[in-house]
Amino acid sequence: MLNVALKIYFPLFFCFLFLILCTGKKGKQEIQLTYDLNKNFDLDGRYNFSLDDKWLVYDTRVEEGGIGGCRTIEKVNVETGEVVVQYETKNATQYGPGVGGASYSHTENKTIFIHGLLNCNEKQPYQQWRRTGVMIDDANPGVPIFMDARDVTPPFTPGALRGGTHQHEWSGDGEWIGYTYNDAIMKSLEDKTGVHWNLRTIGVSRAIHPVKVDHEPEGENNNGTHFSVLVVRVVPNPKPGSDEISHAAEDSWVGTHGYRKPDGSLQRGRAFLGTVRSKQGEPVKELFVVDIPERIDIPGDDGPLEGTETTFPMPPKGTVQRRLTFTAETDHPGVEGFTRCSSDGSCIAFRAKDENGVLQVYFISPLGGEPTQVTHHESDVQSAVRWSPGDSKVYYIWDNRIVECDVKKGDTFGQWKRITEKTSEAPSNIVLSHNGEILAFNRFVAREDDNGKMKQVFIVKL
Repeated sequence: MLNVALKIYFPLFFCFLFLILCTGKKGKQEIQLTYDLNKNFDLDGRYNFSLDDKWLVYDTRVEEGGIGGCRTIEKVNVETGEVVVQYETKNATQYGPGVGGASYSHTENKTIFIHGLLNCNEKQPYQQWRRTGVMIDDANPGVPIFMDARDVTPPFTPGALRGGTHQHEWSGDGEWIGYTYNDAIMKSLEDKTGVHWNLRTIGVSRAIHPVKVDHEPEGENNNGTHFSVLVVRVVPNPKPGSDEISHAAEDSWVGTHGYRKPDGSLQRGRAFLGTVRSKQGEPVKELFVVDIPERIDIPGDDGPLEGTETTFPMPPKGTVQRRLTFTAETDHPGVEGFTRCSSDGSCIAFRAKDENGVLQVYFISPLGGEPTQVTHHESDVQSAVRWSPGDSKVYYIWDNRIVECDVKKGDTFGQWKRITEKTSEAPSNIVLSHNGEILAFNRFVAREDDNGKMKQVFIVKL
């Protein structure tokens, strides 16, 4: 009897085990949400899921990276595939106004996105320094709410900026909006002097009170609902070997409410990559954090919040800019990609090369110290990470597939598994739902007439 049982059940056991192992190796089923191959569905924002996780917001740019002629901000229902136009520009041409980079609030049914100036035309086209942040309330689609005030006519206005905001991101508690920025006044100074003053930097806005500016006949100025300031200092020619920077971008909020300081208090902060100069004078990206005071309407010692005709708007009192990584003099200098921070504010994730020259994910505390290497792949990690609720996992793109990595402290730290199968072309723009149950991303789909390919939205249920 025993021999008969072994002959029958032993092979069945191994078949069952084989099926389990094979299932574990396979990625999850991808669900395509959008199918219109006449436009892109670009998940370019920081957080594309609505508050209830039922909608994904995106823009419909035609060209990669270009939104001058992009006409609409839309959303797609993750359950039904229904597409709704939230906002459409009027009289849009290839020169603007243009819209793009849409992102949902974490606490309200509102979307914010880049909007070119309403007076864009062939002579004054959409530019980095000629755009602003516009919000749309889901309850009132099509009605623009101008977030950051713009004033390019002296005397400038405290709480207003003088250029263009970009890559808008709400803080986790919904109280702040952060973004990158280019200044039109400094661009004009560059045109006059030949000195490279068109430098990207970082600003933040808070709804302290609406900001009203002087009327400008050509339509260059606009009022805003929020008080806005710059928080990062940039210079054209950083001193080699110093912490001065000429460019700041790839930024994100540190924690939902900030990070915990040694004394137990919470500090609002924004992590970013700043371009320094090595001792040899070579440009190198390093990780920084800027501490932001709760009161951003009080000027600091370096100059007025609104700037002058020859200087940038200056950060408010109490702003502190700190360097966290020091790779410039190593064998593999520089860090890469968007920073992403855990919700508790304890870890900032970034990418840098390991001792073999392979891009890996690293963590570092906003307080500083030595980075921790998280991944140990044999080839480059291809994207920034997305954190799961509770900060126990991160998701990223590696080997042209989406990967889930365990980042809980313990024996499983750094262990990973595939979420999607490897494809000939990598997915992009991964974003996680608030409840952690859906992962959305872009994938290019070829047109039937072989005339190019367009970004479509896909999801996987975790």
